[in-house]
Amino acid sequence: MMLLRLTKVSDGKSDHCDSEEMEMGFNVLSDGEVVKSKRFIVKPRIKVWMARAITTVIIWTTVVQLIAIGEFWGPRLLKGMPYCFSHLEEPSIVAKVIVPAKVVFPPKRIYKNNGYLMVSCNGGLNQMRAAICDMVAIARHLNVTLIVPELDKSSFWADPSEFQDIFDVDNFIASLRDEVRILKQLPPRLKRRVELGMSYSLPPISWSDISYYEKQILPLIRKHKVVHLNRTDARLANNGLPIEIQKLRCRVNFNALRFTSQIEQLGRKIVRILRERGPFLVLHLRYEMDMLAFSGCTHGCDDSEVEELTRMRYAYPWWKEKVINSELKRNDGLCPLTPEETALILKALDIDQNIQIYIAAGEIFGGERRMARLRATYPNLVRKETLLEPSDLMYFQNHSSQMAALDYLVSLESDIFVPTYDGNMAKVVEGHRRFLGFKRTLLLDRKHMVPLIDLYTNKSLSWDDFSIKVKKVHAKRMGNPKRRVIIPNKPKEEDYFYSNPHECLPLQYVPLTMT
Repeated sequence: MMLLRLTKVSDGKSDHCDSEEMEMGFNVLSDGEVVKSKRFIVKPRIKVWMARAITTVIIWTTVVQLIAIGEFWGPRLLKGMPYCFSHLEEPSIVAKVIVPAKVVFPPKRIYKNNGYLMVSCNGGLNQMRAAICDMVAIARHLNVTLIVPELDKSSFWADPSEFQDIFDVDNFIASLRDEVRILKQLPPRLKRRVELGMSYSLPPISWSDISYYEKQILPLIRKHKVVHLNRTDARLANNGLPIEIQKLRCRVNFNALRFTSQIEQLGRKIVRILRERGPFLVLHLRYEMDMLAFSGCTHGCDDSEVEELTRMRYAYPWWKEKVINSELKRNDGLCPLTPEETALILKALDIDQNIQIYIAAGEIFGGERRMARLRATYPNLVRKETLLEPSDLMYFQNHSSQMAALDYLVSLESDIFVPTYDGNMAKVVEGHRRFLGFKRTLLLDRKHMVPLIDLYTNKSLSWDDFSIKVKKVHAKRMGNPKRRVIIPNKPKEEDYFYSNPHECLPLQYVPLTMT
């Protein structure tokens, strides 16, 4: 059969049936006779392949236009969604995908494992932080496997946070794997033994040197396979330790113990807000209820407040000192400075009264009544609660250690750090700021300040003389490089390792002044 294309013509015009062409079939017989076929073949005018090609061109044109629009409007419409569009300063620059640098961890240290060490930290955030550093160094020296430390949940603060809620646990484990093996939990068989009470638990002796752990703790680990140290505060000496132990304590503190990304991001946000407004001073105003009750310091408190603090001190059996002479302790420089005393000292040191002062502390005992003079002298007082939206802190509420971690980060970044009491946070931040380049840290001499303040308050000393004496006392108390003061057999009275880990610091003299 052959096909001949015919077009019906009527009145000189082509006749199309519904925009279609008709094809009539013919049969050619053997003798050349042509016979009309009775079927029609109807075919679309636009071929299928052509339709597909046109559709493809249209789609790609649309995509290109959308991308162009997206580059212009994307950053505006999708603010807060950083992975949607590339934000470029110059439109002519071709967007580049920035791949975060891969973190390379050290190779694992291979050693014969002598057993497993479990530890339960006690105290606040910074007391536990120092203890974790000590326990890592001890585990490394004893060639044992350390289980990720358990944090204190039963102290005054009653913070339910786990280790991984505050610290980057994966970085902690991986960054130290060339020193010591750290596991998140015991192997199943040993875990069952511990749950059945088949482990050995004890509090190590305070301020012990490394020989105590070699001679007393290591034999227990070898015997029981698992030993649990149920208290960890100040259980390793400040001095007299091998240099590699001291350096490992520093490495854990300054490199391995990173806060979680959520804490670090919010800490950076606070610092950014402060920096946009100008220089800032962080005041670690340790005038909180727990500190006053523990220390028995009640200077400036009324009778009802003294009674409240006394009741609290007796409510905690592990606070051993109950009967305390507040004025005697204050005169010995053993009490935290009050907000009123702090205002006088900062003003005497010529701290700019327009500077931002970030209060790194919990709720101040006595509230605004006790803060009135400080606020009158330094009106730019701020706290994280006043700098951030309530939604920013929503997940940190009722987690005192996580809130303290935010204050820790801001304290590290401040232009000046001023603690009013030499507690754990004051000491650990002081040491960390030394590590960061001997950043200015004003260490107030409370023992010398109290009598000067009393003389000025009683009008026995003029303001000018008071100011001169305050400046003279603090001329060399600005976080300058120095070696720790060592007092044999009196570890509580000598310089704390974490406040000045000089084994890890460059000791060249860097002059720091108050101007």
